[in-house]
Amino acid sequence: MRDSLRKIWNVVFVLTLFAILFSYAMFQGGFVSWFLFFSFSPIFLYQIGFLMYSLKKWNVSRDISHPIIEAGGSVSATIKLERSFPFPLYYCIIEEVFPGSLMKVDSGKEKYQYINQPNKINVERSIKKMIFPLFRRSMNFTYSIQQVPRGEHRLQAVRIRAGDIFGFVIKEHLFEVSDEIIAYPNKRILKIAEKFNSFEQGSVASNSLSPNNTNVTAGIREYAPGDRFSWIDWKQTARKNEVMIKEFEKEKSTDVLLVHDSCHVEGMNPLAFEATIEVCVALMEEFRKQDLQAGLLSIGEKTAYFKPHHRIGNSSPVNQHLTRLQPGGTMPFSVKVKEEIMRMDKGDLVVFIITQLDEYLKQTIQQFRLRTKHVVIVLVKSSDSLSVEERHLIQQLHYVNVGIQLLNETKLSKDPIEVKIG
Repeated sequence: MRDSLRKIWNVVFVLTLFAILFSYAMFQGGFVSWFLFFSFSPIFLYQIGFLMYSLKKWNVSRDISHPIIEAGGSVSATIKLERSFPFPLYYCIIEEVFPGSLMKVDSGKEKYQYINQPNKINVERSIKKMIFPLFRRSMNFTYSIQQVPRGEHRLQAVRIRAGDIFGFVIKEHLFEVSDEIIAYPNKRILKIAEKFNSFEQGSVASNSLSPNNTNVTAGIREYAPGDRFSWIDWKQTARKNEVMIKEFEKEKSTDVLLVHDSCHVEGMNPLAFEATIEVCVALMEEFRKQDLQAGLLSIGEKTAYFKPHHRIGNSSPVNQHLTRLQPGGTMPFSVKVKEEIMRMDKGDLVVFIITQLDEYLKQTIQQFRLRTKHVVIVLVKSSDSLSVEERHLIQQLHYVNVGIQLLNETKLSKDPIEVKIG
């Protein structure tokens, strides 16, 4: 409707100017008045041609250099314009229409200094470029997007605005050009202060972590190339007159379950939520390096469970889920987690990654503590926003042997992030 009114106004305006000059020449007469009229005639013809000229027939495309990046990185894009008929245009303004998901920046670990002022990461991205096409059939415009935030961002449109030299007529058209930018979660370095393993026989957890334990002997066998000298069983070697090697009981990979709070609450801190995503990715990567089987339970608008065999590479279902994940739902995490966690099999270690702690959640964790060996809470919160009630709940959980790790702006701004498990 707006475009139609603009076209009608442009036509009326040009015809009115022509009518005024023609009337002036007819009634005034003389050389000067007719000279003005005929001098304006080429401009009038150009204006008529420009009114009839359509921008809709332009071919607009976008080329993104690296559509898959890590959060905080930059993307270079080139907008290409092609037209079949070289109608002379004085100027043309190319504008990229950004989605709302790109209206914030990710500066890596430095962003957590604003965890008490999360609005400071919000920006108004605007990319406009004026070019002077004249008779050119093809044009292009290259720009870059800096500090891309985590998520899937879809660029859907390019706006083209063109006008004549006098500004009498302005044409505008919105071209639907769809491209996607995927920014995977920022990979942080994380150090686990204490680690747990369990043996195939027995249920007591050990604070040492290694792929194979060399203290528990399960049997003996003949020597094979690659065996260590320290593994030789000298007594059996002397008895059988052959080099015999001790076989050790292999440690069972600790069953680790990460429970992530993806529920939306009124007034939640978006930077704290981003920190939980980064901590979740870093924990899974650290567990993977230590040959531990770690699963993920994401509880938000929808509940997603990923079994421990999933790896944390960019193409893995876990990382793709964490890339798209945004807080959602109307039910509190403390309510939903009780429904979901009781369905899960107990493991050796369960890590809750949350941004809010309340009485109901504390009671749920206390009940679940009876079903598993170790429960750890990673609470992401700024120092100033930690309430007296939450401090009291933290003390109560300490009394029932639930480990709590508070990650504030100071700890999140450091590399590596140190998390105590135990």
